[in-house]
Order: sequence, then C-alpha cells, then structure tokens
Amino acid sequence: MTQQPGVLPSQALRALIDQSVLAAEPAILPDQVQPASLDLRLGTMAVRLRASFLPGKGRSVAERLFEFEMHRFAITEGVVLEKGCVYVVELAERLALPETISAVTNAKSSTGRLDLLVRVITDEGVEFDRIPAGYTGKLYAEICPRSFSVLVRPGMRLNQLRLRQGQAVLTDAELKALNAETPLVSGTAVISEGLGFSVDLKPAEGDLVGYRAKPHAGVIDLDRIGAYDPADFWEELHSRNGQLILDPGAFYILVSREAVCIPPGYAAEMAPFLAMVGEFRVHYAGFFDPGFGHAAADGVGARGVLEVRCHEAPFVLEHGQIVGRLVYERMAEVPDRLYGAGIASNYQGQGLKLAKHFK
Repeated sequence: MTQQPGVLPSQALRALIDQSVLAAEPAILPDQVQPASLDLRLGTMAVRLRASFLPGKGRSVAERLFEFEMHRFAITEGVVLEKGCVYVVELAERLALPETISAVTNAKSSTGRLDLLVRVITDEGVEFDRIPAGYTGKLYAEICPRSFSVLVRPGMRLNQLRLRQGQAVLTDAELKALNAETPLVSGTAVISEGLGFSVDLKPAEGDLVGYRAKPHAGVIDLDRIGAYDPADFWEELHSRNGQLILDPGAFYILVSREAVCIPPGYAAEMAPFLAMVGEFRVHYAGFFDPGFGHAAADGVGARGVLEVRCHEAPFVLEHGQIVGRLVYERMAEVPDRLYGAGIASNYQGQGLKLAKHFK
C-alpha cells in the first residue's frame, strides 16, 4: 500500500480489508468499496434513545447507551425508524487502524437528500464522524430521521468511511494552482478555505428551483428505488425573481449554480461556507469522489445538490448567494475506478435531483 500522504483510494482500501484493518461480520462485500470510501452497513439491533450523546474520553458507547436507552429491538425483519426520534445502530464494520491512518465518515448522498441525519460514534469519541488514528473497535451509527420516517433493514448502507494518512487538504494556493491547470468550476472560482459555490434560483429553463419536504408524508422504504411519487413527499418550489424565502424548521432540496468537477487525483468534502451564518445551514452529505463531474469519468461537470434547513427566523436566499464550499484533498494514489465510470453511480452529471427513491 502506498505511503504517500492523502486520502486512501479503492485499491488501498481492498488491501486493508485483506489485512483485517477493515473487517466486518458478515464479510465486507466488493461493491462496498468506492473510489475513495467504504460503504458502511447497518447491523441487526437498534436502540431508541432519550437524547443524542457522545461517549467521551474513557467511556464506551455500550456503557453510555444504558444511560440514555429507552428500548432496544431487532431490525432483522425491517422496522420503521420514526421521524423526530433518535436511534443508535451498531454497524457491521469494525476498525483496527494503524497509528498513521485516521478516518472520517459522512452520510451517503441519498441519505442526506432524505434529511436523514446519520452520524458515526465510537468508543471514547469526542466528535461525531471523526475517528482518530490508531482507533480499534466497533462503529455505531446515530440515526435521526428529520423529515420522513424510514423503513430500515440490516445491511442497508446509509453512510460511508474515508481513510486518510498525513496531511491531505489543499491550501488555497494549491487549490488555485489546480484550478488553473484543470478548471474545477464553471464560471469564476471563488477560493477561500475551499472552493465556494452558490445557489441557483434562476434556472436556464423554467422556474423550478427546488423542493420543500411535506411535513406529514408517509414512510420511505430505503430499499425501494424509483418507487415513490415525489408529489406525495415534496412540494415544488418556483421562483421568477431569483429569491426564495426559507421557512424556519423546513427542509429544502436546492442546487448549486456552478457545475463542479473533481479530478481523478483528488477528492472533496462539502462544508459550510460561513459557520457564523445562523439563519440556515447546508446539511451536507458531503463526500465527492474522484471523477465526479470530470471528463475522465464520463462526466461533463455536475452540480452539487444542496440539502438546506432554515433555523430560527425566515431567511431570504438570493440567486448566486454563496452557501457552501468544497474542501479539496489530494489522493494518496489515483483510484483504480472513478466515480461514474462503470460503478453505477447515481448522480454523475446531475442537476436538481431528488434521492434515488423517487420516480
């Protein structure tokens, strides 16, 4: 396996599986390995909690569960996780990381587009979705459905794991140099602690700018692809003046104005543009794999879908307003398979698009 700093690619992940650094019961399947990440699978038991928690130094997830547990149940036959409730499910995968490799996790794209909050916690963890170098132990998913109740079963893949060794994040100077070599965004690149992107509220065709989740929709079976009528779950949003007023507590699917691309030797993660802006937040299901929107992976630029939640007060979004940024990282090696290149990627070349569960 390469010793170069950066995000570990698919071939390195397969090597770590062979070495049992990444292990699981049942065994990890070949199609869990993505260009720069590993899909994680739900186990067989869920615990309903009174509140979300982090274990903290010196404490395990198992012992903290006893403090907050309301009841536990098997999900073997498929169960509904109710909107507004908090659950923990032990994942099938476990880690035995060397001291040189750390990990980060994030929700998969379809998970984020359903407003399904999924975060990983670990024994002695002090942050969600961040796993320190050298960690050995189990992984647990905290799941909180926020817009729709969902039906889950063991083996479902709601989030993914990315491994890093050494310093991987590009500085602004490095990002500007990369953009000069391979344009990363349509239009002018706004680079400040990452590549800024803005919201599109003046589409080239028509006036459909997004969707708002309906508050009293039915259950979504996460195994059913292309099965649901969007009108049963979403309200279409139209704008003729390039503005959209966000309602407090509502969840929106919008799209970036810019098409972005991720060259084969890089990966990216979506992050808030400005953490101090409290009126709304982009709920970022945020891993972008090498090849996303890039010609080498049959892409021609792809826009980022934005999962947006408004907070305390109504807030006016304006066309072209910067709402997020992509933080680019170098890969330790170019992956042997790129996003979209024969691996059934759902969102290559996307525009405004709901999760794959909708028709």
